[in-house]
Amino acid sequence: MITFLVSFLAALVCEFVHSDNLPVAWCYNNPACNFPNWPNIAPQYCNGSSQSPIDIVTAQVQGNPNLTQFILTGFDANTTFTSITNSGTSVVVSLDEDIMSVQGGDLPGLYVSVQFHLHWGSSSSLPGSEHTVDGKQYAMELHIVNLHSTYDGNVSAALAANDSSALAVLGFFIEGTDEADKTNSWDIFTSFLSNIPNSGNTYTDIMDQITMNSLLEGVNKTKYYRYQGSLTTPPCNEDVIWTVFKEPIKVNNNLINRFCTKVFAKTAKASDLNVNNFRGVQPLNGRVVTSQVEQTGSSAAPSLVPTSISSLSLILLLTSLSCL
Repeated sequence: MITFLVSFLAALVCEFVHSDNLPVAWCYNNPACNFPNWPNIAPQYCNGSSQSPIDIVTAQVQGNPNLTQFILTGFDANTTFTSITNSGTSVVVSLDEDIMSVQGGDLPGLYVSVQFHLHWGSSSSLPGSEHTVDGKQYAMELHIVNLHSTYDGNVSAALAANDSSALAVLGFFIEGTDEADKTNSWDIFTSFLSNIPNSGNTYTDIMDQITMNSLLEGVNKTKYYRYQGSLTTPPCNEDVIWTVFKEPIKVNNNLINRFCTKVFAKTAKASDLNVNNFRGVQPLNGRVVTSQVEQTGSSAAPSLVPTSISSLSLILLLTSLSCL
């Protein structure tokens, strides 16, 4: 019963199904219901001013010294993954919320990890990440969805509260490579896709085989971007603190292509593969994207925290001291 509840709540965060506020189904690949039409399908939030994803323009990123290292609990546990589901619009992995959590990194409290899901294009060479950096779109993007602990696992209450800090999502770019899968984790993970070809399929025999950290191998988790945004699927609630990590996960191209060839979408045609399941970038509308303050080099990001002595004041002070 607990596993079922976790799976249900996890799917609710990623793929918000019909409700009184969302009577029309949404999709990715049909012009009648794909993301350009979401503001009409779910007008309460999808046409808001703090929508996600965004294009991160690195020249405009501002430094924030409060963006310190995260405390990531349970990321090395091999009992965290409870099930993998084809939601019809993504692949969703439910997580044991008693094991995995996130805090630190200037997040306002403890967040319980509920699930992760992925977005991709139509092949390893035709990208499908949601966020972009200076216009560059990566092959895929992985989102770890974390719910603030004050909501005690109640995702519906969190979304209804209109709380801008209810959710903290960790976003990881995935970049295709011709190199072999060194840890074998992505090979194992993508092998599960053959068990969930159709929308609604769930496979539970995935414990004790891989960990979250093994899928994030090679990523420096101390380097990231931060901004305030929304869910990237309807109803597009603007309740998300976004963390997008700078370094991509390197995954073999053949493994990336498994997502494009083995998972079918929730459509009228049973033969429709689930491809291009990403929302296009949204206007920034004056929001500020921040990152760590660089310690050296002329390309250091401007800090949000003013210094106590400006460069001009320091020069004047040194000049006056030399006259003494």
